[in-house]
Parts: sequence; structure tokens; C-alpha cells
Amino acid sequence: MQSLFEPLTILIAEDSAADRMLLSTIVRRQGHEVLTAANGAEAVDAFRQQRPQLVLMDAMMPVMDGFEAARQIKVLAGETLVPIIFLTSLTESEALARCLEAGGDDFLAKPYNQVILAAKIKAMDRLRRLQATVLQQRDQIVRHHHYLLNEQRVAKAVFDKVAHSGCLNAPNIRYLQSPYALFNGDLLLAAFTPAGDMHVLLGDFTGHGLPAAVGAMPLAEVFYGMTAKGYGLSETLREMNAKLKRILPVDMFCCATLLCLSFQRRSVEVWNGGMPDGYLHSIASGERTALKARHLPLGVLNPQSFDDRTEVFPMAVGDRVFLLSDGVIDTCDANEQLFGVERLQQVFAANHQPDELFEKIEQALRDFRGEARDDVSMVEVSLLDAAQLSPPALVYSDSGQSCPLDWSVSFEFRAATLRRFNPLPYLLQLLLEVHGLRAQSGALYSVLAELYSNALEHGVLGLDSALKRDAAGFTRYYQQRKTRLDDLQDGFVRVHLQVVPRGEGGCLTVRVEDSGKGFDVARVMEQPVDGVRLSGRGVSLIRQLGHNASWSDEGRSARVEFFWEALA
Repeated sequence: MQSLFEPLTILIAEDSAADRMLLSTIVRRQGHEVLTAANGAEAVDAFRQQRPQLVLMDAMMPVMDGFEAARQIKVLAGETLVPIIFLTSLTESEALARCLEAGGDDFLAKPYNQVILAAKIKAMDRLRRLQATVLQQRDQIVRHHHYLLNEQRVAKAVFDKVAHSGCLNAPNIRYLQSPYALFNGDLLLAAFTPAGDMHVLLGDFTGHGLPAAVGAMPLAEVFYGMTAKGYGLSETLREMNAKLKRILPVDMFCCATLLCLSFQRRSVEVWNGGMPDGYLHSIASGERTALKARHLPLGVLNPQSFDDRTEVFPMAVGDRVFLLSDGVIDTCDANEQLFGVERLQQVFAANHQPDELFEKIEQALRDFRGEARDDVSMVEVSLLDAAQLSPPALVYSDSGQSCPLDWSVSFEFRAATLRRFNPLPYLLQLLLEVHGLRAQSGALYSVLAELYSNALEHGVLGLDSALKRDAAGFTRYYQQRKTRLDDLQDGFVRVHLQVVPRGEGGCLTVRVEDSGKGFDVARVMEQPVDGVRLSGRGVSLIRQLGHNASWSDEGRSARVEFFWEALA
């Protein structure tokens, strides 16, 4: 930027030699450098070669008049402001307006007044300097904008790798995400548990763009980490809420729906905190069950006040869960009309082909021709037969040479622990220290989960699985489970684990005991395996996945074995 008192280079274009000499003398006395031209063509050439900072232009000149010369000089100057003051004896309004239309910034009437000329030169110089400052600041803003965009692109690439590192490409998931800004404030995560169940989270952070995405990384970290270790929804929810409460500003939180889809138990466990209603679609009956928001969003309540209670619903193969963010129903058309819940319900009601529902909703949004006001997310998760899914195997980097080979351990979990603690992830991590068991991690976790669940629910809590004969009984069963667990004062579940070498491999023996009343083992063993029934599949699953499964002490003690051979 030039000094405020620096002299200017001024081009004087005047066909009258006397006037040209007079103006040159006045301008030089004011301390400026002078270039001269006798016609418009010379003025354009002089400007092209010398680049003066201000032009005094006669309107009427031979070869090329001042109007055409002004237009060409403005084109050559580009974004740089080169003020042009027209020198004219014209007095009619239309003639003066023509000077300005040709690109002139001001005009000076003949005869020339050197005081007025000096004032106009100073005024035009101020405008020129202001324009230069504006252009400089604009260029700085553009450079800063590109720098921020590049930073966001790098951050988004990392964010996408973390957010999409699960199983969103599984055959039972269809989803749509349309971010309002570069970063999506909606978060969609999916991952398999060690037992082969699927956890799915759809979250919506306050606002959109980068500020809305800052909580996504820690949330994804907790989700994937705890799901991989086998923690259930309640433990995962408590940890996510505590982490967001600790790191987010007070005006930020995350509305979320978290699902656990169990392909073995044929059920879905749901927690909805502040999200729009989700829907469970039954293929057989065509009924839709609303998955309503019954909790505050994540990051609002402190850990002591947080409510992690979930709802459990039965599902059949082909049933599906549909979730959406409020960006879908808040999409607005040109008349300021919202797409709304009512239109969404109409799409549900009109659709008679469950496989086409997702596409029908997408089409309805396109036909609505609305403009999103927020991030838009939809996801549909179907219950498939467990054989149709292939959960990824856990990956370990160590050789296994230092793993324990001959040991045993026993745990007794009593009432205070049973009410709040899920020991399964802890037990699984302990067992997976045995290198030979890692290939069986899914089956091992499934068996442990069934043994522990049976011991807790049927043994300690005394729940009758016959309640789960239908959907209504299914709901009552889990309501009673929650009530009895909250009120539990005594009782225990004991877990005994023994690993012994066996040839080149080894054998794991798992024994689970409970303080319950037991059950008629012979009657349960006689029941046929029923793929449709909502209860009674746990014992059959244990027998299928483990070896030498047996029950004793009137059903209060269960025993199962796992074998492995030496790995190459």
C-alpha cells in the first residue's frame, strides 16, 4: 500500500495543446507526475504502457473520443480502480450523464479551477486507495477461505474414515445422508458385536457443519470401542452421555436413536433420546410400531440423572426398522410448507411393498421439491436370517506365543453388581487372551451371553420365558426384567472358567451357576427348535455353538466346552 502523501502519475488526454499545457502545469505544481495524450487512441496506448493511477479525459477529441477511450481504459484496468475525470464544456444533463455511463467517475467543467481540480484529484485518490484496500482484504479472505476449506476437507476425510469404519455396507442396511454443509451434523454408525448382533446409531448434533460435527469423533470412538468389546446398549449409552456431557459446551447435545438388532433372538432393543419417531414394520401384519423418544438427548443430563432404560420388541425375518433425522420432516418447499410427519405417514400408508418403502420416501422428498434446512438422514435396517450375514472376525496382531495355557478362575456376581454391571465384555477379553480361542470369539460370546442371561433372568430374577409367546408378552417380559433387576437385593451368578492344554491345542470349560429355583431340564431339552417362536431358543443355541453342553442341579448349573487345535 502506497503512502497517503505519495504523488500520483496522472494521464492528461486533451486535444487542445493550450489546455493540455495549462493542466500539466497545474497538476505538476500539486506534486504529481504527468503523462499527456492528444487524442483517445494515444490515451489508451499511454495507459497500456505506463499504467497511470488517474486520468483527466477530454470528452471531444479526434481519432478516438474520450467516451470510447474511457471504456477501453476501464477494461484494461480490470478490478483496479483508475478514476477518470472528464474535462468538458458540456452543460446539458444528458451529455454529463453520458460521461459517467462511459466509465467516468467525475467531471470538471471548463474553464478549469485549480482549487476544484486539486480537491477532485484528492477525492479520487481516496476512492482509489479504498478500492485497493477492499481488494486486498477480499484476496486475504479468499486465501483464508481456501485454507479453511482445505483443513475441513482433511478433517472430513478423517471423520468419514472413523464414522464409516463399521458395517454400513451390510446387506440389511440402506441409508441416505445429505449434509447441509461440508460436515454432516447427523451421525450414522453401525457395527457388529462379538455375538453377531448389530448396533446402529443415528444421531443429530445441535446445528450443522463443523461445529455440529465436533462431538462425532468421541461419540464414534465410544460406540465402536464398546460394541467391539460386547457391551450392551445401556453401558454404551451411559459412556457416550458422560463423555459428551464432559466435553461439549452447555448449548450443544446430540439427539440419538440407538438400536441393538439381535438376529439370534429375533428382537430389536431401542433407546430414543430426542429424535423423531422411528418405526418398526411388521411384514406379516403390515403394522407399524412407533419408536418414540422417551429420553433427553445425549450430553444433557449428568451421569447420575441419565436414564438408560431401553425398549425391546420382537421381530421376524424380513421386518425392518426405519429411522430418520428431523431434517427429513423439516424440509421446506417454496411456499414455506414443511414436508412434515403427516406426509411421511401418507407414504407409509400408501406403500404395500416393504422392499420399496425406502425408495418411496426418497421419491416423495424429490416430488415435494423442498429445500433442506438441516442435515437429512434416513436409515432402514432389516432383520435377516443370521446365516445371511458375515460379521468380521476380530483381528489380533500378536503371535500368541505368550498366551496363558493352563489356568482357571471363578467369579461370583452378587445383587449390587448384577443391577449395574455387565460382566460379559470383561469375561470375553479375559478369554481372548488365549490365542486358540480367538477364532471362536463370536460363538464364545454368544454362548456366554445366553448362559449369563438365562442365569440372571430365569434363575436370579425368576422370569418365565413363556411370557414371550407374543409381542405383548414380549414387552411385559422386559418390563418385568427392568423392575425386578432394579429391586434386586440378593442372589448371585457364578462363572467358572478353566483352560487346560489338550494335545497340540486346548479345552475351555465354562460353568455358570445361579441362585434361582432351577427348571425342568428334561422338558426343555425335549422341545423342538422353533425358528418362529419368540422364546426358548437360548438352550438350543448353546448346544449348537458349544460342545458337550449339559445342565445339572435342577437347571441351576450349566456346563459347556470349547476346543481348539494348534494354529499353524
